[in-house]
Amino acid sequence: MKAILTLIVTVAFVLSPLLSGPFSGFRPDQLPIAQINPPVEPEGYAFAIWGLIYVWLLVSACYGLAKRRDDPAWDRVRPGLILSIAVGATWIPIAQTDAVAATFLIFVMLIAALVALYRCPKTDRAWLQIPVALYAGWLTAAACVSLGTIGAGYGLFFGQTGWAVIGIFIALNIGLLVLTTRVQAPEYAIALVWALIGIVVANQFMNPVVSILSVLGIMLVSIKAIGNLRTES
Repeated sequence: MKAILTLIVTVAFVLSPLLSGPFSGFRPDQLPIAQINPPVEPEGYAFAIWGLIYVWLLVSACYGLAKRRDDPAWDRVRPGLILSIAVGATWIPIAQTDAVAATFLIFVMLIAALVALYRCPKTDRAWLQIPVALYAGWLTAAACVSLGTIGAGYGLFFGQTGWAVIGIFIALNIGLLVLTTRVQAPEYAIALVWALIGIVVANQFMNPVVSILSVLGIMLVSIKAIGNLRTES
């Protein structure tokens, strides 16, 4: 049943942007203080990683049902993955109407995805860990982008730049913690670095504080991931 349910929720997740329309950020009118191109948000092209994530998760779910239906190692991963993806299947319609609820839910997605990542077996890496790690890595960035956007949108203590710094700082701390405790997850680092590069491209010299912090983050995450690869080998 877990394998079947994983495939069902994954199909719903993949179809969600087709039915609800793609999501590339909250609309300005969704927040009390309109957020037009908030500095915490990556450049639009970076969201294309969702295409890779959708396809790989779907392939993983199909392979799991066909080849690993009753595999205990896969079954340990499935509950967290099912919860995260099931919430994700409803996320876009919610995000289009309620930014606060969407921010809460994307952190639920992130936590459940990280649980799944930590439970991934060393075997079947390309079929299971890689898509889960890419998904969790991008969610780490996306959840903190969402937090930074609504924080600035509600005018809570800091402006756009302050909330961008907070969002990136939280994402980096989560990312480095994951890479420290789950050393065999370079794909997680790749997705997080991809998001940080998108932030640098979006800000460039217009917001040097955010760009510099993102570049430092790219360096830290990359160094940690490369060190993990050397340790693993």
